[in-house]
Amino acid sequence: MEPPSRQPQTHFTIAVDSDHKATEFRPLSISSPHMRAFHLAWLSLFSCFFSTFSIPPLLPIIRQDLYLTDADVGNAGIASFAGSIFSRLTMGPACDLLGPRIASASLSLLTAPVVLSTSLISTPQSFIFLRFLIGFCLANFVSSQFWMSSMFSGSVVGLANGVAAGWANVGSGLTQLVMPLLYSFITSLDVSSVTAWRVAFVLPATFQAVTAVMVLAFGQDLPDGKYKRSRITGSKDKDNFFEVLFHGLTNYRGWILGLTYGFCFGVELTTDNIIAQYFYNRFNVNLQTAGAIAASFGVANCVSRPAGGMLSDKMGRRFGMRGRLWSLWVVQTVAGLLCVLLGRVNSLVGSVIVMCSFSLFVQAASGLTFGVVPFVSKRSLGVISGMSGSGGTVGAVVTQLLLFSGYNTFSTQTGISLMGLMMLICTLPLMFIYFPQWGGMFWRPSVQPDFRHGDYHMLP
Repeated sequence: MEPPSRQPQTHFTIAVDSDHKATEFRPLSISSPHMRAFHLAWLSLFSCFFSTFSIPPLLPIIRQDLYLTDADVGNAGIASFAGSIFSRLTMGPACDLLGPRIASASLSLLTAPVVLSTSLISTPQSFIFLRFLIGFCLANFVSSQFWMSSMFSGSVVGLANGVAAGWANVGSGLTQLVMPLLYSFITSLDVSSVTAWRVAFVLPATFQAVTAVMVLAFGQDLPDGKYKRSRITGSKDKDNFFEVLFHGLTNYRGWILGLTYGFCFGVELTTDNIIAQYFYNRFNVNLQTAGAIAASFGVANCVSRPAGGMLSDKMGRRFGMRGRLWSLWVVQTVAGLLCVLLGRVNSLVGSVIVMCSFSLFVQAASGLTFGVVPFVSKRSLGVISGMSGSGGTVGAVVTQLLLFSGYNTFSTQTGISLMGLMMLICTLPLMFIYFPQWGGMFWRPSVQPDFRHGDYHMLP
């Protein structure tokens, strides 16, 4: 079982433990530094999701202008996720060594001009390459989760991670609604279609740059100030970069959680990429309706992913690590079954209902996954977060490449059902995760945790 929260310290406006990490979560507060970091983290990541998925809702227009084939569209989707894989892997160690604030803001400022460059592309090759570069900004997910794990204690870290990522992921849904409306507004001003979709990308690029500046201006890495590795790890000497990396990469739990995350968040990313066009093509709805339906999938994150983090913390307090792992397995298995069903439903109304139910469970599974991640390794928290986060984009690349690349012979609805089967299979390895002090899904702990030194919620 996880230990109770400790007593608050007097110089913070929120209850904290001996490491000055918050032991309570107040999402409607902007008190510094804990809740201010929370709001900056989710808003910055929100802008990155908004930018990354600002292209899919306008694909019917863009593909006509650039003469994109189905293969080009599929390859562009794969490219956007491939860029995210590399950037997420490097973001983890960057957070370990530099801190989440600088790592996050730097990446957003570097990729904002890339988003703006969408207005300049003219060939299928440049479109694919641009989507590859834009995918880099999704690495801010890793810095966001790292930042929350640095600010909030084990008793509420699952909830903090879930709400931060959940609210941020709403950006992937809101952009599906906003970009078609913005395009329609611009064309209503007697601007040609060819020019209108290009002008529309000024909004996501500007939004992303502004949030990055806010992170630098108002953010704080840790409860006590600037980032230092010795203050995070508790060691007297700073760990070498390669030691941090090696310690994380050799922890098998990180690999399993990366696989699990690949087939919850990775599936969510793939769905964000295909769902608007799926409804547009299969049920012959117009561009705005398809965007609104797709938006409902992403917007559900404001409830579903935080609910996953909350469930993880609640099950952790009641049943320990076993509760966290079992709840993750159950929720992701249900999501897989709903994904299979989504591809089998033949009516518009039925598909929308199943899609909304699927979104709730698959997004909650993402929150549940990062309810476990902060407990894997204290020394290499950034690396483990990067491995798990990269697993999400690897899963997206695999599902996009195998099922929706334009090279296969089966329909999109069949691909959706096959994606659900892959989810069911890739969730099973959770049973092999074992913590000596907490046990696993089927095994009891082999040692008793020591609560005296402040490491009750982390492995060394």
